[in-house]
Amino acid sequence: MSEPAATRTLKRKLGSCVDTGAEARHAASFDGSKLAWTPDAVIQPRSEEDVATVLRHANRHRVPVTTRGAGSSLTGSASPVRGGWVLDLSGWRKLRVDRAAGMAYVQSGVRTGELQRAAARRGWFYPPDPSSKEFGTLGGNIACNAGGMRGGKYGVTRDYVLALRGVLPTGEIVSWSRDLRKYAAGYNMRDLWIGSEGTLGVITEAVLRLIPLPASRWTVLASFANETLALRTVKAILSARLIPSILEFLDRESVACAESATGESVFPGQAGRPVLLMELDGHPAAVRDERRRLLEIVQPRALAVREASDEKETEALWEVRRKCSGAMFELGDSKLNEDVVVPLRSQVKLMTFIRRLSRETGVPIATFGHAADGNFHVNIMYRRDDRDISTRALRALRALMRKVIELGGAISGEHGIGLAKTPFLTLEHGRAEIAAMRAVKQALDPNNILNPGKIFDVTEVWKKRPLKVRLPWDHK
Repeated sequence: MSEPAATRTLKRKLGSCVDTGAEARHAASFDGSKLAWTPDAVIQPRSEEDVATVLRHANRHRVPVTTRGAGSSLTGSASPVRGGWVLDLSGWRKLRVDRAAGMAYVQSGVRTGELQRAAARRGWFYPPDPSSKEFGTLGGNIACNAGGMRGGKYGVTRDYVLALRGVLPTGEIVSWSRDLRKYAAGYNMRDLWIGSEGTLGVITEAVLRLIPLPASRWTVLASFANETLALRTVKAILSARLIPSILEFLDRESVACAESATGESVFPGQAGRPVLLMELDGHPAAVRDERRRLLEIVQPRALAVREASDEKETEALWEVRRKCSGAMFELGDSKLNEDVVVPLRSQVKLMTFIRRLSRETGVPIATFGHAADGNFHVNIMYRRDDRDISTRALRALRALMRKVIELGGAISGEHGIGLAKTPFLTLEHGRAEIAAMRAVKQALDPNNILNPGKIFDVTEVWKKRPLKVRLPWDHK
């Protein structure tokens, strides 16, 4: 392959940090969504000035640039759909925790789990807890506003970002806010970057807020006769002003898959019953009081309850949650994993609709997720070599998104839009709202070089690659 002239010029400017080898380009061609386009080069910058050089050069020559951390996005956010250059910041791993201020100073390549452990060693706690925490980067978390299981009590990534530093698409180095707990000087550009999926700027550093590490935690698992009873129990818990740090819901299909994978029943004699996995944390006295109150609500409604008395038993209770997602491939070799959100008042309605949708389409659908904040992972399963069920899976996906909006919900709670959800953005946002978003993009990135083709554009995945046997956004 002959290198584009702009790439050759960049190599002369930056030297060995520009890699045009086939292996590097292939590794950067896809993310967790498996949507793949090969870039012209992969750049591992050594400094912010290198990042600025890349973006100035890209802006001058109209070269698309996709910023990448671990590539764990499930929606195609980190796939270089227009080719061009991939800016790889996964090696930017500097981390410092200020024990007195309760703040963490991180580069964008720091892994979430690394920060959590570093904070805990100093008595602090970083609550956002996405499932990719051991390999996903904080830069990616911020770009997608990642959440996780603790969102109901502690919030999401946005709630812990005090300041950001990075580079505009035109190459200027900027800082949004400072390492202060109060800041009211000018527009809030910091929050504009959070959740923008790398389309408005390149995040290089962040200052993150920490909170005191909870001294105690308690875990319990409960099974229910059906999904409606489980979700009504969620509402009863929250109505009592009890907010567990974790309140996970798994429907009967999710539990059955986990049981099949482990070869053990979650509750003997109750195969395939929906469950709630709950965890309280805080001061030991507060946890004891909340445990009593929570059990008073759960026990009369549940078929069975298992409490953890130590760390080993806690790990055993978590097994069903950890196994359920991977085990779903017993229902099909591919899945559409949708992280929809609905209000508390609509959770039962959503679950009732999903069960009816599965029956009507004949497509297996397994649902689990974060019931405390209404963020459910709806897994529409299908077999990619079966044209008929693939078509029905797509029909189910469209019906699900329409229903979520009808119920007052959102099409994504933590994965973002990327490429996979672009057709559904107009269900949630009106013409004026999308025009305003596009105007912001145009103002900050006039030549549309930074992660182009994402969020608003449906052509690459949904029009240029029409549905045949394999859905183009499927996850395996």
